[in-house]
Amino acid sequence: METQLWFTHLLNALLGPAAAWVLSLFGVHVASTQTVFGNTISMEILVALILMIFATVVGRRLSVASPKGWQNMTELSLKFIEDQGEQMIGHGGGHRFGFFLLTLTLFILVSNLIGLIPSFLAPTADIVVTLGLALVVFAVYHSVGIRRHGFGYIKQFLGPVWWLAPLMFIIEVVGHIARVLSLSVRLYANMFAGDMIIGVFVALLPLTGIVFMGLHLFVALLQTYIFVVLAMAYLGGALAEAH
Repeated sequence: METQLWFTHLLNALLGPAAAWVLSLFGVHVASTQTVFGNTISMEILVALILMIFATVVGRRLSVASPKGWQNMTELSLKFIEDQGEQMIGHGGGHRFGFFLLTLTLFILVSNLIGLIPSFLAPTADIVVTLGLALVVFAVYHSVGIRRHGFGYIKQFLGPVWWLAPLMFIIEVVGHIARVLSLSVRLYANMFAGDMIIGVFVALLPLTGIVFMGLHLFVALLQTYIFVVLAMAYLGGALAEAH
C-alpha cells in the first residue's frame, strides 16, 4: 500500500465518505473511506483546483484597456499557441483549437512542475494519467477528422493505391495506436525518471539535487511542448485532405 501524501489524507478525510457512497451506488465498495483517493488522483484534483483558481483570479481582473500581470502572460501564451497551432494545423486550426491546446498545455505543465514541491508528486509520473491525456488527444483529432471529412475520413487510412488499401489500413491503425503509446510513454518515462533521480540525489547530496531540480524543470517544459506540438500535428493530419 502506497504511503499517502498529506493532501491525499486530507482529501480522504473530507471527501472519502461521500465518494465511497457515490461509488456504492454503482456497485463499487471500498475497504475504507480513508483510501478512496490515491496519491495520483489527489494530485490531479489539486492541479485542477490550481488551474480553476488561476482562471477565476485572472477572469475577475480582466482589463481591455490596461492588461497586466497574469492576464498579459495568459494572453501571450494563448497567442503563442494559436500561432504555433496555425503553422502546424492550418485551416484556421490555431484559433479554433487554441483554448483546448492552452488547457492541455497548462494541465501538463502544472502536473509536471508540482512534483518539484516537497511532499507532492507529479501526476504525469503515472502512466495512467499520461495514457488518459493521450487518449483525449486521440479522441479529439479523430472526431475532428470525421466532422470535417465525414465518411471520407477513412481514405486517410487506405493510401493512394487501391490494391494496397487493406494492408495500408492495418498499418495506419497500428500507427495511430502507436501515437497513443508514444505520447503516453514518452511523458511518463521522463517525468517518472526525473522524480526518481531528484529523490535519490536530494536524499544523498542535497546540493547536487538542486542542480537536478533545475534539469527537471527544463525537462518538464520540454516534454509539455513536445506533447502539445504532437497534438497539433495530429490535428493537422486529421484536417488535411487525403491524397
